[in-house]
Amino acid sequence: MCGIAGAYLWPDGGPVTDRLTKILAHRGPDGSGRYSHAAGDGEVHLGHRRLSIIDLTETGAQPMVADGLALTYNGELYNAPELRRVLEAEGVRFRGTSDTEVLLRAWRRWGVDCLPRLRGMFAFAVFDERTGELTVARDQLGIKPLFYVRRGAGLVFASELKALATELGDLTVDDAALVASLLYYWVPDSRCAYREAEKLPPGSWLSIKPNGEVARGTYWSLRDVAAEAQHVGHVDLAAVVEESTKAHLLSDVPVATFLSGGLDSSYLTALAARHSPGISAYTIGFRAEDAKFEAMPDDLKYARIVAEKFGVDLHEIEIAPQVLDLLPKMTYHLDEPIGDPAAINTFLICTAAREAGVKVMLSGMGADELFAGYRKHLANTLALRYQQVPSAVRRPVKSVVDRLPVATAKRGYRSVRFAKRFLSFAELPEETAFRRSYTMYDRTELRDLLSPDLGATVDDVLTEHADTYHDNSLSDFVNRMCLADARLFLPGLNLTYTDRSSMAASTEVRVPFVDVEVVKAAFALPGAAKIARRQGKVALKKAADSILPSEIVYRPKGLFSAPLRAWMSRDLAPLVREVVNDGLLVRNGFLRREALQQLVDEDATGQQDRSKHLWHVLTLEHWYRAATDK
Repeated sequence: MCGIAGAYLWPDGGPVTDRLTKILAHRGPDGSGRYSHAAGDGEVHLGHRRLSIIDLTETGAQPMVADGLALTYNGELYNAPELRRVLEAEGVRFRGTSDTEVLLRAWRRWGVDCLPRLRGMFAFAVFDERTGELTVARDQLGIKPLFYVRRGAGLVFASELKALATELGDLTVDDAALVASLLYYWVPDSRCAYREAEKLPPGSWLSIKPNGEVARGTYWSLRDVAAEAQHVGHVDLAAVVEESTKAHLLSDVPVATFLSGGLDSSYLTALAARHSPGISAYTIGFRAEDAKFEAMPDDLKYARIVAEKFGVDLHEIEIAPQVLDLLPKMTYHLDEPIGDPAAINTFLICTAAREAGVKVMLSGMGADELFAGYRKHLANTLALRYQQVPSAVRRPVKSVVDRLPVATAKRGYRSVRFAKRFLSFAELPEETAFRRSYTMYDRTELRDLLSPDLGATVDDVLTEHADTYHDNSLSDFVNRMCLADARLFLPGLNLTYTDRSSMAASTEVRVPFVDVEVVKAAFALPGAAKIARRQGKVALKKAADSILPSEIVYRPKGLFSAPLRAWMSRDLAPLVREVVNDGLLVRNGFLRREALQQLVDEDATGQQDRSKHLWHVLTLEHWYRAATDK
């Protein structure tokens, strides 16, 4: 796992690449390198920062050059041993044991046709000295990032947007991306926080030639894979997940796991311990008063059960962070305005693991999206039944719930929060209900929060969600939700904050559930195998039942989150007042002070839980200040 950067037919491309690479030093503290070569009438420069995981010797150093190709690569190929054997059978000879060399030789052998053969997480740039052509590519599911800016015939790219924004200096904030971030509390993968920058889409490649000719291609489509998987028939899900977990243990350095005590992390930890006895795991807890105020479940006891049963070396970290100090730091590392406090958890866990000498962690990320494990999935299926209840019954129920508080001065009430959330979307049409079940505002609320000039932009953002949701041929409601999550929620939020937070701590996080074979298996399952008897993630629970204790498999869903209400009412209250009264977003008219104050008042009285809304406003304000401080 590494950081990559480069410049193609770009003025002062060499110094630019060096500066980009330096900004990415946290992604690869074990080494750095730069490659330069003529390209038509100009030059190409490839930069690299190395985090040594496989082949720790110099034969794994980058940029790697062989057979007239130069490669700078960020990622891991879990099927590198198999690809190596195929290439060796065809007469290819290798210098070292790195997956980087496997990718380089595969590219020379098959060109872009090698991409569908790759199983892993990656973003890379490869330059062909014979043709002068540069190609960039990204993994199938968008686990690893790649940002780029094109000007004329030139292109500059980097693993992180902050590198491009810092180096180029003249990028313009995209208001539409900020509007989208308010809706979702993250920026969709289809958008970028700066107008001039782009994200290479998952499962795609882009090539540019010395004459400025550009070609693009999609080598893997999640939409198509999900459609084809409907006709696969029975799959042995337990075998697929175990094989993926085993493949993700490929490493020349120690591997550890996240262990929250929930189903996903417990399942992966148990499987990893089967193939790597004595493996370490890391878990978090919060200050008792914070957890009580948030009404958070006690996940630690479940993590301890799993660790004891499978001989795992468990490291417990109590999180009582200095959030005032962490907020600007995390905003910087996350690249774009992301309002999920789970990023802090990931950063602190990875920091602790790194201090203990661990470079690689396994995470259960992706299982909820693919196997319908979020509360919103069950809630949306229940909403279909709720709509059959006579309106004469629904109206008084809503009236009663509206009057209930979500918190008192001493504690919060999760059941009331869930009930209010459910009733906010339970009577809406399918796509609108699904969007409202996990986004921050409805159309009217979002328009009221923003400058009147942004009304049309709000409609564009909502239309984009609808278009993505409806872009499928699935007849199954549950799988339609899972597909939308895998295309929007997973790459836009969870994979993004996991990559940025972990790499900020110079740690690689691998996600065995976010794997091409697991994805195929997930969409081969009908929705009825995922949600049944008012229970979510049923198929994965059945698969895990053979290895995990029932008290882990069938426990109430845990939370990989943070005690936001406690933080907002205590640690961050002065900052909230500052941002509402004199924040830059308010002063320039992007946000309306009255609407923000209403959010504060509703949260303070305990009538509504607006802690997540306000947390995201703080992250957006900090991001915007840095982005416009030229």
